[in-house]
Amino acid sequence: MLVDCGSREPRFIEVVREIRNELLELAGVRQSDGYEAVPMQGSGTFGIESAIGSLIPDEGKLLVVVNGAYGRRIVQIAERLRIAAISLEFEETELPDPGAIDTLLRDDRSITHVALVHCETTTGILNPIDAVADLVSRHRKVFLVDAMSSFGGIPINVAEKKIDVLISSANKCLEGVPGFSFVLTRRELLENSRGNARSVSLDLVEQWEALEKNGQFRFTPPTHALLAFREALRELREEGGVTARYQRYRNNHTTLVEGMSGLGFESLLSPELRSPVITTFVEPDDSEFDFTKFYEHLAARNLIIYPGKLSRAPSFRIGTIGKINSDDIHRLLTAVREFSS
Repeated sequence: MLVDCGSREPRFIEVVREIRNELLELAGVRQSDGYEAVPMQGSGTFGIESAIGSLIPDEGKLLVVVNGAYGRRIVQIAERLRIAAISLEFEETELPDPGAIDTLLRDDRSITHVALVHCETTTGILNPIDAVADLVSRHRKVFLVDAMSSFGGIPINVAEKKIDVLISSANKCLEGVPGFSFVLTRRELLENSRGNARSVSLDLVEQWEALEKNGQFRFTPPTHALLAFREALRELREEGGVTARYQRYRNNHTTLVEGMSGLGFESLLSPELRSPVITTFVEPDDSEFDFTKFYEHLAARNLIIYPGKLSRAPSFRIGTIGKINSDDIHRLLTAVREFSS
C-alpha cells in the first residue's frame, strides 16, 4: 500500500486482471466456464446492493431466508430499491428449514431469486448453502449467496454448489484491507440484466462491461486496497490455499471455545451450528460482570472483540479469522482470565 499506482496504468490494469482471474479460481471456476468476477468499490454491503439492484428485473421477486441481522439487511436493501421481496424468518440460533423453503417456492411461483447469508455473523451460525442450493436449482430460481464472512476461509465451489451469484469482500477471510467488494456470477445473468440497475455507480453490468472493454473501473478504484489484495492473495497461496486457511481458523475456534469454556463462558450455539469465523458467548449471569469494562480491559491490550447483536440475550462475539493463530488466542484467553480474577 506504500506504492502509488495510477488507476489507468497498464501495470494496475494487469493487477485487476490477475485479481479477477484468481477470485474465480478460488471459487473453483474460470471465465471459460461462463463465470465472471466483478469488483465493486465500497464495503461488502455495496456489493450486495449492486448485485440485488442490477441482477433482479422489475418483474422479479426476491425471497430472503433470514436468521440474523445480515439477512434482514438484504430485505431492507431490496425494499429500498422497490424490488418485490419476502422474507422467510427463522430464529437466530437455528438453521433454516429446507422443507419450509421448498413449500414456499412451490406455493409462490412468482419468486425468481433466493438469497441466503452463508455465515450469519449475528451469531456465527453457518447456514446450509448446499441444501438450499439444491432446492433453488430444482425450482429453477436464481440463488444469491452472501459469502462475506466465509469466502476464502471456508472452501466453496460455486459450480458444484449451484450458486448463481456469490458476493464477498476483500477484508474478511481473504485478509485484505477494506475498500472493495466483488461479485462472482454466471456471465449469462450479467448479459440478461442490462438496463436493470437502480443506481448509476452500483450498476454491476456496466462495471463488468467496462472491465471487459479496457480493464478499467468506470469510476476511481481503491488502488491501494487492490494492490494490497493482490499481496493478500499471494499470502493465501503461500499458506496452502483455502483448505489450509480453513484449518487454521478451525484451530483458532477450537482453542477459543475450549479456553473460554474453562473460564466459565458459555457459547450461544451448539457445536454443530458454529462456524470457525466468529463465536457468540453469553454474558455470565453475574451482576458484577460489566461488558464495557471487559471490553476496555481487552482493548487496552490491543485485543478487540465485538458486542453482541442479539436482542434476546446479552452476549458478545469473538472473531477467529484474520492473520492470527492459536498463540494469539492464548494471549486473549490470558487477558480474559486476568479480568475474571
